[in-house]
Amino acid sequence: LAMAPVKKTTAPAKKGKSTTVANPLFQSKAKSFRIGGDLRLKGRDLSRYVRWPRYVRIQRQKKILLQRLKVPPSIHQFSRTLDKNQASELFKLLVKYQPETKAAKETRLEGVAKATAAKETTTSGPPPATLKYGLKHVTTLIEQKKAKLVVIPHDVDPIELVLWLPALCRKMNIPFVIVKGKSRLGTLTHKKTCSVVCLTAVNKEDESKLKTITDNARAQFNDVVERKWGGGIMGLKTQAKLTKRAQQLEAELAQKLEAKL
Repeated sequence: LAMAPVKKTTAPAKKGKSTTVANPLFQSKAKSFRIGGDLRLKGRDLSRYVRWPRYVRIQRQKKILLQRLKVPPSIHQFSRTLDKNQASELFKLLVKYQPETKAAKETRLEGVAKATAAKETTTSGPPPATLKYGLKHVTTLIEQKKAKLVVIPHDVDPIELVLWLPALCRKMNIPFVIVKGKSRLGTLTHKKTCSVVCLTAVNKEDESKLKTITDNARAQFNDVVERKWGGGIMGLKTQAKLTKRAQQLEAELAQKLEAKL
């Protein structure tokens, strides 16, 4: 038997690598991202590698500690604040009754002094309704039952300054609310921060609005006393570890029950 002739296949010729000639004007240089080197690419989050200032580290450690440790009810009540919509309505009302600034006061007193020097009669009516602020002043107004609405921020530091205010307001039957941000109250009173503000009187056109806010305050804060402890929230790793341990215990218990049967 004659074997069929085998066809010879020629292998394709290998293409030689095309050599690119480097331009002597623009030399290639590898980037170095080490200290003092090239700028890093945008979009990469490097916050974990930043050495933050001490006050930032303390803020963050305190926040974590307040989550981990058990917090008594008297402190835990400050974590329950007025919601966003109600808070915006409240601040719209409070902004109308901001106390006058130093410049406005100087201008007013200069006008009164000029009028007195010119022997003109000045009609000085009752003082306008304004926000009252300052811990001692507001406490006195609450004790005298002159305050119509008390506003306490949730982040006063140390918290002991205002810890007793909700109890005093309940005892004197004064409506109070807890809002987010002592700096927001500070802008109302032309200060950096403010521990507490209150309203003693409003104009006639705002009386219905004040009544609505005070009714909501009584329902949400005065009539609801916080009795539950806060905190005790573990980190993600600890939660995963506890869940795994609970699953193992359940599996062991199931095996024991099967062995008994």
